Amino acid sequence: MANLVLVRHGESTSNLANIFTGWLDVPLSPTGEAEAHTVAEKLRGYHFDAAYSSDLIRAERTLDIIVARPAWATIPVHHVAALRERMYGDLQGLNKAETALKYGQAQIDIWRRSYAVPPPGGESLQQTQARVVTFFEAEIAPKLRAGQDILIVAHGNTLRALRMYLEHLTPEQVEALEIVTGGVCVYHFDAQLKILELRTL
Repeated sequence: MANLVLVRHGESTSNLANIFTGWLDVPLSPTGEAEAHTVAEKLRGYHFDAAYSSDLIRAERTLDIIVARPAWATIPVHHVAALRERMYGDLQGLNKAETALKYGQAQIDIWRRSYAVPPPGGESLQQTQARVVTFFEAEIAPKLRAGQDILIVAHGNTLRALRMYLEHLTPEQVEALEIVTGGVCVYHFDAQLKILELRTL
């Protein structure tokens, strides 16, 4: 039996400004800092054997805030590129509303929500899922099968891709999956990584 806790980073300054962020390395906003502290409070009482985040500062900072509690001070912490947000290519740094006026909201929705269609010069969710799942199967799954409890702090699309894999969601289902900043999802697995319980905090 093992727990896997997935957390989306707190609100970033680009989230606040309604900007396509992708691999741009932007900090948390004051609201994002507060959301990270709220996540830490929600996870009070949980045990973790290891913690992971992407190597982008908004995820790193969220994880740092969470594991600052004395009870988690000795948890091994890893920051890895494989957990980065989807690369938004030519859209990175652009205002979402202004881009929708240029290309049309329907096209923006396809670039943002679809499984297989990448934004110009960027990654599709399918491509993001390939790198995330490769990392998960190599690094995380063996620990979960061994009964270890794992915390992952990452990004909206990273976590959509991983949840699609873990929950066997269809492309149509993942289009509708929204993960808010500071959102928490807890899986309880058996030794074969069958989901025994899934809940959001």
